[in-house]
Amino acid sequence: MLELPEAQTIAKQVRETLARKVITNAVAATSPHGFAWYYGDHSLYGQMLAGKKITGAESYGGRPEIWAEDMRISFGDGVNVRYYAAGAKLPAKHQLLIEFEGGDAICCTVQMYGGMWVFPDGTNEDFYYLVSKEKPSPLSPDFDDDYFNSLLTDETRKLSAKAFLATEQRIPGLGNGVLQDILWNAKMHPKRKMSTLSDKELGEFYHAVKNLLSEMTEKRGRDTEKDLFGVPGGYRTTMSRNNDGMPCPACGDLIRRMAYMGGNVYVCEGCQGTAK
Repeated sequence: MLELPEAQTIAKQVRETLARKVITNAVAATSPHGFAWYYGDHSLYGQMLAGKKITGAESYGGRPEIWAEDMRISFGDGVNVRYYAAGAKLPAKHQLLIEFEGGDAICCTVQMYGGMWVFPDGTNEDFYYLVSKEKPSPLSPDFDDDYFNSLLTDETRKLSAKAFLATEQRIPGLGNGVLQDILWNAKMHPKRKMSTLSDKELGEFYHAVKNLLSEMTEKRGRDTEKDLFGVPGGYRTTMSRNNDGMPCPACGDLIRRMAYMGGNVYVCEGCQGTAK
């Protein structure tokens, strides 16, 4: 699933690969998918985008967004966004296809769920989209320790570490994937209550968020996800499906997968202890 490092990577690759290219056609929902979401009437996407020139790309939280003059093309976390050079074979099934002069294309597919939204700039009033644009990115100087501490309230102190990081859009783009290594680096169990953390532990938690997300982004995302060209990211995850049941590189205890809050978490109890 796309999270902050992958969204940043894809936006950068779009800027480098598609700058000034002109869209010739766009078609959505040619392969129906019950959990593929669109903004407005997707049958109009071709009309909305044809003739538009790619003028930029940014990412907001875990959403890469392509700028096509006055139009915006935004992708949710469950969308596989891939670039295909002219003449390359496209997937037989896709949920959004954008073609350019010269024959190259972007093809989007959805496995579990995902949103592909095309809209005029300034018109998308979706709560999650607006929040992802308004809140400071952990990669920015505005996301400092004072800001991080401001996220701690009487209510959020009751939450577990995982819930604090990955719910209610407190930190857009930080989801269940990237939090695994963040918690391992902070030596914190996913179920541990925020109220039990000392000031020193909170400081270490903050630096783990900043440092790990920066490293993941610098290395083009995690090795469990792929970039615009279908290449896995260069950040080697420690706590992920790739390492389930393997010895922890720090202490040698086995990495264990457990179900928690509707998803899996990966834990080394030798490093992270148990829930307190």
